[in-house]
Amino acid sequence: MIRVAITGAAGRMGKTLIQAIQDTEGLTLGAALEHPDNPAVGQDAGETAGVGHLGVVINADASACVDNFDVVIDFTVPAATLALAAVCRANQKAMVIGTTGFTEDELTTLHGAAEDISLFMAPNMSVGVNLVFKLIEIAAKALGDSVDVEVIEAHHRHKIDAPSGTAVRMGEVLAEALGRNLDTDAVYGRQGITGARERNTIGFSTIRGGDIVGEHTVMYAGDGERIEITHRAQSRMNFAQGAMRAVQFVHNKPAGLYDMQTLLDL
Repeated sequence: MIRVAITGAAGRMGKTLIQAIQDTEGLTLGAALEHPDNPAVGQDAGETAGVGHLGVVINADASACVDNFDVVIDFTVPAATLALAAVCRANQKAMVIGTTGFTEDELTTLHGAAEDISLFMAPNMSVGVNLVFKLIEIAAKALGDSVDVEVIEAHHRHKIDAPSGTAVRMGEVLAEALGRNLDTDAVYGRQGITGARERNTIGFSTIRGGDIVGEHTVMYAGDGERIEITHRAQSRMNFAQGAMRAVQFVHNKPAGLYDMQTLLDL
């Protein structure tokens, strides 16, 4: 039985993860974490998630419950993820990270942690989204410079980073397939007299509103035709189910950095 810890236990994603753990054979909730100021600290994680009493109290300190889990799933913010990674590295605990918005220095720190622990990172845990990554690579290589490429993404009003980590990853896949440099060729929104579009650019458009779970489209706009590859998430459960697969994959793996492309053999 793999004992799983989750962060953000009282949030929407945390509650969904608890439900997914309960529904996945071979997994059990070992620990639940929240920000110290969250009123759910001290409450039963199962009752908070609506799945019944589990006997796992929501804790504010990962160090205090580190012996209760084998793998931790983290969907929080970069600073919290880095602090948790330090605890896991010191105690040889595996991590599944879905947090986005890291700086280059923060990513370097996490890559350093992967020298000592098994660390699974993906900007999007959805199996469908990771299949889309492969599809947009194939399309980009086939179409080349004959089309203009745009990445359009939409999320709920509470999302704090933009573009989304998934959209950025799509941009990276496109840049690699097209032989471009995302650092210099990305265009994040347009306003005013911009002039004619340069073919080598990769455009990003961001929408924030309501309770949109997550939508991503890559548009290949040519003369006389347009191809669009789209993924729409209808609920958070598809991300949670992907995270369960990641937990099963990374558990007892040698120290290293893993991702969904490796898990899905893409």
